[in-house]
Amino acid sequence: MPKITYIDALGESRTVEGETGSTVMETAVRNGIPGIEAECGGACACATCHVYVDEAWTAKTGEPESMEEDMLDFAFDVRPNSRLSCQIRVRDDLDGLTVRTPARQG
Repeated sequence: MPKITYIDALGESRTVEGETGSTVMETAVRNGIPGIEAECGGACACATCHVYVDEAWTAKTGEPESMEEDMLDFAFDVRPNSRLSCQIRVRDDLDGLTVRTPARQG
């Protein structure tokens, strides 16, 4: 299973295994990762699972689609590498993915 590292706003790092086919958000929720609120449950209807994708991984995770971009308008401190973690599918080639959570959600 691919490993995903979540780094919170204070710099604390947590690495967990993600199930292929699930999302980065679902993996965070299942593993009690702080900073991922996921209020809409992964329906891309809020911005409470906002993360910053490590620059080494932005090409592999891809660009946000238009619906995700619309929701990112509601996120706190959006940056060029901002994504909603509910829209990033866990795949084998994302083993080692690193994401950071913002200081606060939406």
